Amino acid sequence: MKAALAAGIAFFIAPYMPGSAADYPYYAPLGALVAMYENVSGSMRQGVQTLVGLAIGIGLAFMLVSIGDPSPVTVAIVMGLGVILAGLPRIGSGSDWIPTAALLVLLVGGNNPDSFSFGYLVQMGAGVTVGILVNLLVFPPLHFKAAALSIAELRLALSQQLTDMAKALQENWPPEHEDWSRRSDSLAASARSVRLAVEKADASRRANPRRRLHPRDVEQDYRNLRDLERITFHVQDVTQVLSDVIWADDTPFVVPDEYAAPLAEAMTAVGNVLRSIEEEGKERQLELVEAADAGVRELTARIGAEEAATDAPSAVESILLSLHRMLRVVKNAKTKDGE
Repeated sequence: MKAALAAGIAFFIAPYMPGSAADYPYYAPLGALVAMYENVSGSMRQGVQTLVGLAIGIGLAFMLVSIGDPSPVTVAIVMGLGVILAGLPRIGSGSDWIPTAALLVLLVGGNNPDSFSFGYLVQMGAGVTVGILVNLLVFPPLHFKAAALSIAELRLALSQQLTDMAKALQENWPPEHEDWSRRSDSLAASARSVRLAVEKADASRRANPRRRLHPRDVEQDYRNLRDLERITFHVQDVTQVLSDVIWADDTPFVVPDEYAAPLAEAMTAVGNVLRSIEEEGKERQLELVEAADAGVRELTARIGAEEAATDAPSAVESILLSLHRMLRVVKNAKTKDGE
């Protein structure tokens, strides 16, 4: 809707552009279109980069026009140099417009490249300006809710993964339910999606006048993101360890029967901690953190004091270490938040 509005306004004002620019009104809505972006700062950046690319392309075409009339050789030279110049650093989306503008001036400009170049650049500039203003003034989007929702979904997914693995520990081995063992890649993909959502929310607030009416601590979102990425890594590690213990023939490690139930309880407790961050109050969260931490420490101490009756090395210590690291991430986050 905003792209349609911007294009309409740009085409409406195009005939009022000065001099020969009024003869090329169709470039104004094109400028409005290229300036449309999902956030205000991106719209400004893309619009400016486009105009810079156009100016470079026009300058390139003028160099060749001064040599002689368009020919297969000059067209080839323009396209080759245009593609090379498109590799200039920091020009972004403007890179595509360098060879395009050069070719249009060379071929469409004909015998009057000065007039065409002036009209082309002015109308595109007018359209870009309209596009930026429309994006700025007509409900510029803020993507805060999407970021918050993606963070919550990943946290709950990690909690569910720990809970499902805890259930598998208490089933007859090999467990009947195997879906949890195939979620490692999907958890990593979810973490990447959360990062993209947070970065998108951050970009949407730049140069956005609505940010004053809808304040949000995006830095806190970044901290939550980094914490969840660490926890995701440890959950993936536990997933791989358990999968290898259960199904891999070349893995010598085991989970001794006497430790399966308490280990499952510890994993469930850590999963409950992650879930409580979304569903419980701060006091209840602290209670669950303390209970989970006590459970992990108790089982760790028990393993240190006992010697399991098994001929294979235990994988329990590795899982407990990962659980301890998850809890440390949660506790450090709460310390930073002043809780």
